[in-house]
Amino acid sequence: MNDTSPLKTGRKPRVAVVFGGRSSEHGISCVTAGSVLAAIDREAYDVVPVGIATDGRWVLEADEPGRLAIRGSDLPEVDADRSPVALMGVTTGTDLVVTEAASVPSVIGEVDVVFPLLHGPWGEDGTLQGMLEMAGVRYVGSGVLASAIGMDKAYMKVVLQAAGLPVTPGIVVTRSEWEQDPVGCRARVEDLGFPSFAKPARAGSSMGISKVHDATEVEGALEEAFRHDPKVLVEQSMEGAREVECGVLGTFEGPPETSRPGEVRTGGDHEFYDFEAKYLADQHTEIDIPADLPAATEQELRAMAVRAFEALSCEGLARVDFFVMPDGSLVINELNTMPGFTPTSMYPQMWAASGMSYPELVDRLVQLALRRGTGLR
Repeated sequence: MNDTSPLKTGRKPRVAVVFGGRSSEHGISCVTAGSVLAAIDREAYDVVPVGIATDGRWVLEADEPGRLAIRGSDLPEVDADRSPVALMGVTTGTDLVVTEAASVPSVIGEVDVVFPLLHGPWGEDGTLQGMLEMAGVRYVGSGVLASAIGMDKAYMKVVLQAAGLPVTPGIVVTRSEWEQDPVGCRARVEDLGFPSFAKPARAGSSMGISKVHDATEVEGALEEAFRHDPKVLVEQSMEGAREVECGVLGTFEGPPETSRPGEVRTGGDHEFYDFEAKYLADQHTEIDIPADLPAATEQELRAMAVRAFEALSCEGLARVDFFVMPDGSLVINELNTMPGFTPTSMYPQMWAASGMSYPELVDRLVQLALRRGTGLR
């Protein structure tokens, strides 16, 4: 930590809230950012909203949380016409600079922490984290390796299995494999059994996921997933299982904490917790926080969540999703290093049920980031 750290000088830390991005989850990232901008303590922090447009341009966004809300079924997006900004390394740290064409660059000031609220590729997968590491800027959440593994569900399973944790059985099908040997790929999916789920290996927010009921649906499900990622994970459907999630949060000293678990149940026309059920159809989704679990099962689930967090070398926050099988056994579905983070998302709701409010959660994450270094610290 350099001598100009706000923790040493006493000035208010400057937090750049970065959101949007190039992935298909651009809109959800904007919604998350609106919630954080509304909740972050302006008495404690200087806040600068930075949007990444869908074409990758960084812009100085308006500090208007209300604009970043879902309107009916319409998701917000970054205003690409706003002033472009860039991170620029200086002797004492990293400045945020407005770079309007045909004008002298305007320095906003040193950035102490980046709060990256991007979901999906080019933001949640270690790419942004690597850039921030190179720039020597502290940031909220997991580092490059954990972010990359957490984004790629296939490699996540490899790491979790190596740590002795149970995961959903599945196979990987790539676009090139499908194009070269569709008969062989179809046979592999059929050998896995039906029903199953086909999902992009490196996407989130339940985008591109299909439930595959029989062999006639294999091609359509793979093609839908390939629209989001040339690498697809096909997993057994854990029929009869309950979907239970647990939040993990870093501490200033010692092991991470876990929240009370929450259970998600979908109804109506939703066979699973898809994008619409998550964000656009609350009337068909029921959430129980805390989940109705035997005390011993909850204790085991929370311990497994910490083991998964540490197996991937996560930092800051993560949400670990489980299947609770009919016999009471636990299987890890996935770990998300930047979970949905609106006040109505599962992660903040689970922490609220555990005694930590949304503003307190935001503050904890910023403070954790301020106390970390970059690189091999």
